[in-house]
Amino acid sequence: MSTIRAKASGQFPIGEASINRLGCGAARLAGTDAWGQPSDRSTALATLRRLPGLSVNFIDRSDCYGPDIAEELMCEALHSYEGLLIATKASFVHQGPGQWTINGRPDYLIARAKGSLSVEQIDLWQLHRIDPKVPCDGRCHPSTSGRWHHPSCGAERGLDD
Repeated sequence: MSTIRAKASGQFPIGEASINRLGCGAARLAGTDAWGQPSDRSTALATLRRLPGLSVNFIDRSDCYGPDIAEELMCEALHSYEGLLIATKASFVHQGPGQWTINGRPDYLIARAKGSLSVEQIDLWQLHRIDPKVPCDGRCHPSTSGRWHHPSCGAERGLDD
């Protein structure tokens, strides 16, 4: 039996990286409704460890999957993430099965973006949803330098600032 490789799906650029169109979404690594531990942790880890061999080089994750379970599994199975682009996102707060709220405060987003992936830099950061309770001028915006820019005061800070 032949193995289909993700590279056969074609590629697209993200920054200087070439990403295969077929990637992995990490929400299903956690339990039902992306809540709690997976029913079979060893299978979840084996699935993650198999991804590079299938040329999957793009993984989309969020701190709310579990919460934090998917990124803990990813860190255990794949850290140092060599050859992988790990995309992350924030603003959803998972409070229980089927219980989702939005938190778009810049301090929350920056703290959650770091997560537990043990990385120096996040290659692609996404926002689940804009929080209507946060005024437009109070939102953080990424700058071209890879640092966060707060538009109302011109302050920039990195994830470790």
